[in-house]
Amino acid sequence: MSRATSRIRLVLCCLLATACSGPEARAPLPDAAPAPPTATATTVTSPTVFGMPPDFAAWQQSPATTASDTAIDVPGVRLGRFEGLDAVLVETPHASAAIALFGGQVLSYVPRGGQDVFWLSPLRAELPTPIRGGTPVCWPFFGRQGQGNDVPSHGFVRTLPWRLVAARAADDGITVVLEPPALQGLDLRLRTEVHVGRHLRQALLTTNAGSAPVVFTEALHNYFRVADVEQVRVEGLDGRTYLDKNDGYRAHAQHGDWILADPRDPGRSDRTYPAAGGRYRLVDPGLGRAIELQVEGGRSAVVWNPGAQAAAKMADVGPHWRQFLCVEAANAGPDLVALAPGQAHALVQTIAVQPL
Repeated sequence: MSRATSRIRLVLCCLLATACSGPEARAPLPDAAPAPPTATATTVTSPTVFGMPPDFAAWQQSPATTASDTAIDVPGVRLGRFEGLDAVLVETPHASAAIALFGGQVLSYVPRGGQDVFWLSPLRAELPTPIRGGTPVCWPFFGRQGQGNDVPSHGFVRTLPWRLVAARAADDGITVVLEPPALQGLDLRLRTEVHVGRHLRQALLTTNAGSAPVVFTEALHNYFRVADVEQVRVEGLDGRTYLDKNDGYRAHAQHGDWILADPRDPGRSDRTYPAAGGRYRLVDPGLGRAIELQVEGGRSAVVWNPGAQAAAKMADVGPHWRQFLCVEAANAGPDLVALAPGQAHALVQTIAVQPL
């Protein structure tokens, strides 16, 4: 066992009692739907170790991206292309959005009369390399937490073809439902529901279809577009404890709002905040807006930007590191999700944009 792995396990055990307590009550954003029921917090300290599904490589190389006939028989929903990627395109009176069929990730959300909420790398590689930007789906593990090096970072589904299975209209927008293929040897089933309206609401729904308990981690890895990451701040994390990957997952206290110029380790950020509270506000004076993120069923927040030095070594980021900040809805670190057979869990995020 590596020294870093030993340290993070020790920190997880120390933080677990705090992480398993109930989140603070938060006022809902306007028009936000109640969260679906979620699994009871787990008292174990290790995720399930997932083996590589035997059909993963075949699915990853598959060009198949499909939709049911009924799913696209909804005005405002169509299949098309977005930035060269096959996508579900959604148009409502309040906003437009694009969801990639490869990886099932939101690529774009543009409130009517506004600018895109998400950043999408102009340097992204050819598929099946993961798409850098939008909201990648990290599942059933975040990073490689609790896993070996034989599995892909951030799980299996972000490099698989997803299928549009349903779409429905409501007074305030349109909801589309997508699913990845069911992988051999993996008893968990996944779907995502994306609602495009005055706000963007995304639910990541996991069901244990097997006969044994499963413990997993997950994240909606939001890449929010910003004018200059060095000029933004994230409210809602003051006083929280975070695990710093850049410091061997040691625990530190957040003092004040998150900023990239944090004097403890300025110029980069790879922080997981356990039991983070569920409501965050990304304030961007350069774009004249604040992005409000409300999370239900996700106890962790992750704030990531590689900074200039690390970005220079990333072919799909490079000089564009200033243009995004990842503020992620997650269950990671000590915030594990345990599902008994037949049980389900929902990680739900609601994103709203407000002018400054």
